[in-house]
Amino acid sequence: MAEAENCTHNCETCGEDCPSRMAPQDFLEKPHQLSSIKKVVGVVSGKGGVGKSLVTSLMAVGLQRRGKHAAILDADITGPSIPKAFGIKEKATGSEDGIYPVRTKTGIDVMSINLLLENDTDPVVWRGPILAGTVKQFWTDVIWNDVDYMFVDMPPGTGDVPLTVFQSIPLDGIIIVASPQELVGMIVEKAVNMANMMNIPILGLVENMSYVVCPDCGKQIKAFGESHIDEIAEKYGLKVLGKLPVDPHLAAACDGGLIELYNGDYLDAAADQVEAL
Repeated sequence: MAEAENCTHNCETCGEDCPSRMAPQDFLEKPHQLSSIKKVVGVVSGKGGVGKSLVTSLMAVGLQRRGKHAAILDADITGPSIPKAFGIKEKATGSEDGIYPVRTKTGIDVMSINLLLENDTDPVVWRGPILAGTVKQFWTDVIWNDVDYMFVDMPPGTGDVPLTVFQSIPLDGIIIVASPQELVGMIVEKAVNMANMMNIPILGLVENMSYVVCPDCGKQIKAFGESHIDEIAEKYGLKVLGKLPVDPHLAAACDGGLIELYNGDYLDAAADQVEAL
């Protein structure tokens, strides 16, 4: 299909009814011929800084603990944080057959741009189409071996890369991550509307930074204001799959590359929803 004449290649600002954004099923890419992937779940947000990578990591850890083989495709090319959360130091390898993901301590397969860069702090200064093409290659050129559940950590917003993931990778559903601020309500609705536009099932909503637990009395303190996640979920007929607190132990686990050692049942309902696929 031809693109709209005035297409800007950025659906976040473009007002054209481009066929490519309206018929994602026509653009699905096949995974590598040696790959075996049963279910794919995208983890998305309408804005940055709400904990998408954290939720992605915890979901993969949770499913791995249930005896499934989990994998993470880090589609956040300009802000990759998955390798650090898992303490991955080595780089991805490859052969004439394709690229091999790096396996974490507990057996989760990971592919991220930082696993291909010489230095983790090297900036990725690329334009949208190149970013989107790289994400597509993580699906088509990487050999994902016997994966039960793959989680795709998406960049925030509704631009090139999220659009490419929605169009190119056969998602079985998405989880939308939000925080309690009132402004986020509008941002979440944008993500919901984009998913509906692209005919991608929404498994539910996860709220991060929902509250702080007082270390003295155990009371929940709404540090970022009252939550609106239940209202949004009800409006769209969605499930709230979990509410994550601000937890210093969880932050320390991410910073130390020890996310696989963290214990918490905050996302058990989300894991149940994914397994129900």
